[in-house]
Amino acid sequence: MINLNGTVFMPSVLTLIGIPGLESVQFWIGIPFCAMYITALFGNSLLLVIIRSERSLHDPMYLFLAMLGATDIALSTCILPKMLGIFWFHLPKIYFDACLFQMWLIHTFQCIESGILLAMALDRYVAICDPLRHATIFTHQLLTHIGVGVMLRAALFAAPCLILIKCRLKHYRTTVVSHSYCEHMAIVKLAAEDIRINKIYGLFVAFIILGLDIVFITLSYIRIFLTVFSLPQREARLKAFNTCIAHICVFLEFYLLGFFSFFTHRFGFHIPPYIHILLSNLYLLVPPLLNPIVYGVKTKQIRDRMSKIFYSKDPS
Repeated sequence: MINLNGTVFMPSVLTLIGIPGLESVQFWIGIPFCAMYITALFGNSLLLVIIRSERSLHDPMYLFLAMLGATDIALSTCILPKMLGIFWFHLPKIYFDACLFQMWLIHTFQCIESGILLAMALDRYVAICDPLRHATIFTHQLLTHIGVGVMLRAALFAAPCLILIKCRLKHYRTTVVSHSYCEHMAIVKLAAEDIRINKIYGLFVAFIILGLDIVFITLSYIRIFLTVFSLPQREARLKAFNTCIAHICVFLEFYLLGFFSFFTHRFGFHIPPYIHILLSNLYLLVPPLLNPIVYGVKTKQIRDRMSKIFYSKDPS
């Protein structure tokens, strides 16, 4: 319903325009995005099958990796089908409530991924710095508690973003969202009312979850490196470091892309909008694509299992 002052009261439908400024080439942009999604889906599904079927991979590190793979599948599936609908089939409309639900899912899975990366760092910290107690600390019961805790933390911290939009913001200047998916700030900026509380809470969640996770992950790896470099034998140092290198690559890829996208979206006022949107899309698509590749290449047990699947010899 349009008011006399030109604002829209509680719109029922929003329009996602995709990548502003690149509408004429969105069809072609969708091709590599679709390829990335299919590769991520296949790689992470294969990773889950390998970890489930191989009993030697039922250690905490690999179970956390399975959680990460499942989260990557869910995160990329939240955005790609609708995004490709915009790019290829000109279906930009989305119900307002469905848009809020997509926003909540995306930010929830982002926080879950960050929590899993923290849990993986703590697992490596105990395994290297206190190896004799690792099996007694990281029991299957603790892994279950960590998994549930990470999911609850993410869902509960992301929920107020949805509630604040639904309950506080009633009037909107436009129903056109300059984005390819329902991102928190992209929706909030449509409102014709005071959005300071929404912006402050968004920053609070980013720093209280992602920020603190980065601090604890960094501290864990500082302690790990000090322990590794104090080992007397070179072979022992290389073996200990090799167990961490895949996680370090995934950690850097997730957080560097995330913070670059976060800060350019909020403070890069002179950067063209399509750069913001492309960075946001890559932030959600690249980690699910690279994670199974990094772990498949750097983890011997997974690499050997993949070799058995794809290069098994004919018994005859």
